[in-house]
Amino acid sequence: MSGCAVVRGEVGKPFPEDRLAGLQKGISTRQDVAQRFGAPDEIVQANGHEIFHYRRYDSKVGLLLFMSRINVANDNLWVFMNQQGIVEDVVYGNRTDELSFQVWPFGD
Repeated sequence: MSGCAVVRGEVGKPFPEDRLAGLQKGISTRQDVAQRFGAPDEIVQANGHEIFHYRRYDSKVGLLLFMSRINVANDNLWVFMNQQGIVEDVVYGNRTDELSFQVWPFGD
């Protein structure tokens, strides 16, 4: 169709399930986390914890002549470590799996 386009953009890398499953609370270290996921996007110090925060963004755009629909979702991975650098908790939010292309700009 002339005047129509579908575009996708991604920032960051996906978080493979095997790498997530390999993080063991009370066992994995700061170095283990960095080896699995690389340098974090953000490091936060809070309540005696060091928190590595990783992000991934996915966007899908549908253009129909002069109308467009942009859908953006993100995945977040937070790894909480104690003062000794041992993983205490892992929180993962995956929203990009449900992101879809929508050419028609109205409604869901």
